[in-house]
Amino acid sequence: MIEATLFTDPGCPWAYSANPALRVLEWRFREQLTWRLVMIGLRESPSEVATRTFDPDRSLARWHMFGERYGMPFGTSPKSRPSGTGRGCRAVVAAGIDAPGSEWEVLRELQFGYFTTELLLDDSESIGRGLSGLSAAAGVSARLDDTDVVAEYERQHAETRSAQGTPAHAQDKTTTSDGLVRYTAPSVLFRRGDDVAYAGGWQPLLGYDTLLANFAPDLERTPAPDSPEPLLDYFPHGLTTAEVALLLARGSDPWPDREEARLQLDELVTAGRVHRTAVGTDAVWSVVAG
Repeated sequence: MIEATLFTDPGCPWAYSANPALRVLEWRFREQLTWRLVMIGLRESPSEVATRTFDPDRSLARWHMFGERYGMPFGTSPKSRPSGTGRGCRAVVAAGIDAPGSEWEVLRELQFGYFTTELLLDDSESIGRGLSGLSAAAGVSARLDDTDVVAEYERQHAETRSAQGTPAHAQDKTTTSDGLVRYTAPSVLFRRGDDVAYAGGWQPLLGYDTLLANFAPDLERTPAPDSPEPLLDYFPHGLTTAEVALLLARGSDPWPDREEARLQLDELVTAGRVHRTAVGTDAVWSVVAG
């Protein structure tokens, strides 16, 4: 059993764009990996410079560069202003305290909300509206300043700022924050006993695969399926086209074919077996209930 610790933040486009690769790790290694989530807290509020120089159209165009390259959906309307991410991170922490395991669903919902809608990660009301469809997140937006939530968030905040001298630091996959060296999103640490392997910051799927092949060559691997249907059964909360495409890709350095994945998914929608929910520039696909 290997514990995988993900250091991330709902407001980081690199972390959001890493979702296809992370889904492959979950599919491929199943229960051999147990996952732990640690929130970075990039910033509590935007800096004066960031606010003064904010260009909404330019910011949206930059996000669309991520979308074109890595495939995750982004919004079609620019943000009204820049925002901090600390309160969004505390929403994830609160979910993990109140209903352990739900923090992953809350993180994903906040990512979709932030990158495809008007949601602001430093506004409690905005966070509450963004999470209103999740039963597991009931009451989370009212807990952001509670003592236990703040204490756990500060603990995670400090854990992310302990990257000094690590392999991630040597690879320049860290940054300096609050005078300390912190992991950048989405860093993953794989731990088995006293042994740790570091996948610092953004990594392609091949980076994770090479690291795990050396760190734990005994891991069993589930191959890619021939159809999206087994994937949607395994991930009941749905998948984006980019996630499906990478999960279907084969080979040691798989190349996702998003157009082919979309065609297969459209066929399943036509057959009444899959539901398509529009999200920003793309969609989330899920199995039809019942």
